[in-house]
Amino acid sequence: QVQLVESGGGLVQAGGSLTLSCAASGRTFSGTMGWFRQAPGKEREFVAAMWWPGRITNYADSVKGRFTISRDNAKNMVSLQMNSLNPEDTAVYYCAASTSWTWVSYEYWGQGTRVTVSS
Repeated sequence: QVQLVESGGGLVQAGGSLTLSCAASGRTFSGTMGWFRQAPGKEREFVAAMWWPGRITNYADSVKGRFTISRDNAKNMVSLQMNSLNPEDTAVYYCAASTSWTWVSYEYWGQGTRVTVSS
């Protein structure tokens, strides 16, 4: 059974930093792993992703220059370093994984970890 388990969420002041981690189990992902988020009252949106074979990354415009995605394929993990956080980054962050190259379609999802940025 495939599981994605996120960790690292919490409460942080504006301008602060957090690192989210996602541990995958049940299979090794050689395709795309990434992060989405859903703010209160809004639809889930893409944040960042990395396609492992080419180490190719993709970021939402709203997080470019502030967030960095990384992967440790040996550990089957993906992380999201978030800097210069602002209240608009408040959301539940979800880890997602695909067995292929995609930015938008993922077969597996975590349960989410909440990030709250106070002003």
